[in-house]
Amino acid sequence: YPTWKRTLTRRARESQMKRFCRAQAIQRRLEEIEVTFRELEQQGIKLEKLLRDENESPADQQIQWTNQLLYLVQKKNNLMTEESDLMIAVQELKLEEQQCQLDQKLRSYMNKKDTLKTPGDEKTEQEILKQLVEVVNKRNVLIQLQEEKRLSEL
Repeated sequence: YPTWKRTLTRRARESQMKRFCRAQAIQRRLEEIEVTFRELEQQGIKLEKLLRDENESPADQQIQWTNQLLYLVQKKNNLMTEESDLMIAVQELKLEEQQCQLDQKLRSYMNKKDTLKTPGDEKTEQEILKQLVEVVNKRNVLIQLQEEKRLSEL
């Protein structure tokens, strides 16, 4: 087994583990965001009830509650933005994994000598190459989407 094949296999495993760890971290953060959403929702409900029920309370108190409510809305919007970024990252990870698998399949067909390839092998190789190009284009679209989002936030 040539050294370059072992190196490629090792690198593929390492990149797969990195993607797995990133996916776990993203999943944890999405769960944290969900919990925070629920907490913010509960706080918002309490503040809304206070604002509706306490018409006789001092104006300063009502202003403070309104400001707190606006702060909660802003915090929720920030979390929603982060959540959408994480969902894009999840899609990107899936496409990255697909690309890696297709790349490995394509390498196995390309490493075969041309004299040993059957017409079916050549057709499969072309299909894999076509799928690989599609995945790369999808990843490119995601990257453009992230860039547009980043520029619009600036």
